[in-house]
Amino acid sequence: MELGSDLGLSAGGGRLSAAGEHHMTVESLIIWIIVGAIAGFLAGLVVKGYGLGLVGNIIVGIVGAFLAGWLLPTLGLSFSLGNPLITTIAYATIGAIVLLLLIGLVRRAN
Repeated sequence: MELGSDLGLSAGGGRLSAAGEHHMTVESLIIWIIVGAIAGFLAGLVVKGYGLGLVGNIIVGIVGAFLAGWLLPTLGLSFSLGNPLITTIAYATIGAIVLLLLIGLVRRAN
């Protein structure tokens, strides 16, 4: 199962048309924003010192979802929590945590 495919959260971010083109629906966009906000908030709780505000959390969560969607299968890790939305939030949170840790490493290096 592709990350969030049941929710229209595939890597293309929308629904496929008959011509094979991806179209972002309003519902998909709203779900991406909500998932990103939740994942970014949860990651900020786990990785202390990275309160990024609502917009920052949304961005970190969405980027984290893509990062986890690539990283976890590459490492041979995948899971389902039964509900596609909860699974998507879990993947996005894991990716957001990894992203915040990487940001922390880059900040310390400078």
